[in-house]
Amino acid sequence: MKKYIFVIFCFAAPLFSLAQSPARDYTNAVLWQQRSGEYRALCFQAYNFARLSLKEALWEVKTTKPNCVIVDIDETVLDNSAFQGHEIKKEASYIPEDWTEWTNLVQADTVPGALAFLKFAASKNIETIYLSNRDEKDYSATLKNLQKFGFPYADEAHLMVSKGTSNKEPRRQNVAEKYNILLLCGDNLSDFSNIFYREGKDTFEQVNENQTWFGTKYIVLPNPMYGDWEKPLYQGEKLSDQDKAKQRLERLKSY
Repeated sequence: MKKYIFVIFCFAAPLFSLAQSPARDYTNAVLWQQRSGEYRALCFQAYNFARLSLKEALWEVKTTKPNCVIVDIDETVLDNSAFQGHEIKKEASYIPEDWTEWTNLVQADTVPGALAFLKFAASKNIETIYLSNRDEKDYSATLKNLQKFGFPYADEAHLMVSKGTSNKEPRRQNVAEKYNILLLCGDNLSDFSNIFYREGKDTFEQVNENQTWFGTKYIVLPNPMYGDWEKPLYQGEKLSDQDKAKQRLERLKSY
């Protein structure tokens, strides 16, 4: 009997080890984005709502400022799930050098519905501001990736990247000085307003208080792979991927 138990353990141990791999934590999330019809459906749904909301917002315009929409880039108009897949296969979560290599390849695909929506906005003389937290070193490659698919207003006058801070509020305020912002599209709550930019804090309360804005002024795209929502899960500094995986497991609700 002990012999059989030993054999079972020998086969089960590698599987258990693999299941506990920090990189493997994200496999289902990345596969869902790459392979599921539900992901595409949610993206189309988001941009369909965006189109309807844009039409309605145009009726209410009472300013001489030019109209615009603000969009995030990663997982909002460009799909980086191939990069996430690359990191998983390297048993890593995120390596900055790999991200630079990925952006320079200019191979990110479009998020379903994004291009059609922004072309619709352009047909109504609504400009697009691409407001991203990509670094300045990624600027040229980012423009090339957007231009590759013919995204409207993909030029230096309409692309804003991070300059030392991930807080987008100052950049949004700069846009608001020149433009009438009709709506914002993003995959992260801090893409919409500074009220959601709460480092290490739960945003449920803020979402509940501003629920009427979602689907109207704020258009949320699905991103199961990463985001600010994950930060409150972790306690401690300089945590390894293994530490984070352990804390994610501890934060799960169960019974």
